[in-house]
Amino acid sequence: MKVVFITPVTPFKENKGGPSGHPYHLMLKRPADIEITVYSYNSNRLSSDLIQNVEQELNVTIKFLKESWWRNWLFKLHLNFIRLFLKYPINYYRRLRKSEVEQIKSLHPDLIWGYSQEFCAIMKQFKEYKRLHTVPDCYSLHFYRRLGLRTTMMNFMERWIVLINYIKHYRMESEYDDSNNIIYHLVGEEDKKFLLDIKPSLNAHFIRHPHYELSPLREIHFHQPKIKLLVAGRYDLYSEQTSDMLLEVLFRLPDDLRHNLQDSFEITFLGKGWKKHVESLKNAGFDVENIVFAPDYIEEIIKHDIQLNPLTTGTGTKGKVLDALANGLLVLGTPYALENIAVEHGKSCIEWRNADEVPGILLDIAANREKYEQIAEAGRAAVLKEHNPAKIAKELFSIEQKAASCKR
Repeated sequence: MKVVFITPVTPFKENKGGPSGHPYHLMLKRPADIEITVYSYNSNRLSSDLIQNVEQELNVTIKFLKESWWRNWLFKLHLNFIRLFLKYPINYYRRLRKSEVEQIKSLHPDLIWGYSQEFCAIMKQFKEYKRLHTVPDCYSLHFYRRLGLRTTMMNFMERWIVLINYIKHYRMESEYDDSNNIIYHLVGEEDKKFLLDIKPSLNAHFIRHPHYELSPLREIHFHQPKIKLLVAGRYDLYSEQTSDMLLEVLFRLPDDLRHNLQDSFEITFLGKGWKKHVESLKNAGFDVENIVFAPDYIEEIIKHDIQLNPLTTGTGTKGKVLDALANGLLVLGTPYALENIAVEHGKSCIEWRNADEVPGILLDIAANREKYEQIAEAGRAAVLKEHNPAKIAKELFSIEQKAASCKR
């Protein structure tokens, strides 16, 4: 089968300047009879050497698309604010040049595969072809959830921007092509449901997100004398509210409980923006450090036993949570952190909804190490099985055969 893949970012083994890891791993383990030509805007600016490596690793040909003159002009003159006055998100207005469309058609592809929500207009340039559109999240759900955040509601400008973006993306998604020959692929179950609420006539499918890079499988034994606890990811709108609440909870603890935590855990923040939290915890007597950037992310996370994910919002599947589970860390996460991942609270992960729960969970882990090591083992096994890239790729490329015959 001949496939043409159209993408804003060039696929790469990890997310580099955009969501490049997801399509890379879908292609890496694809069935052997699928031939892929990639057309990319290379918005993530991969070098020529890296692009050659990707071509060899994925056994694909990569060609480049030219950016529209108006987009270059807009960003060069720092007129980015104009996007607020547009009817649709700005990248919706991207179109392939006539010569690019003709070049793609000359390949006689069996399938046009597009990546990115805002490429829906580009997908309409190939209406006569069977199409697979990896969305992969429902953007209007993202902004709908953000409207419920305390940080959004307390800031007039933030609330206005989020509302405007919600309307734009809702409007765009309500105009997705619902022809019989196009399938929509999402990595979130709730994303799929929200999208179908917007436009029930779409042929939309939820397929689990593949895991990425793995370390060699190792026996899971928590460090002694202190268990190594990791908080991975930037301090940003996705984690700000819950992280701040968690810090408040730690400082309200009775002295004896706080001392027990200090004696039992060593905390590492991996990412930007955590300086305030690190300093506060150090001043309170916790053993804590901040690694702003790790050259080898997987090598760094496997030095730890537990990953805490204090996400307040989000959609789709969280890659850092998958990375932790697949590499044998026990994951303690909020519902948004764990949604769409094939794990179950108390058996293969620990889910918490309120920051007040976390100290008790941590103290129980310190007192019952073997129990939680087994949960970490079960989490790794579940992700390696259900999020296996070969399994996911096979499922993805099998649904395209249903494009002209069914809708869900």
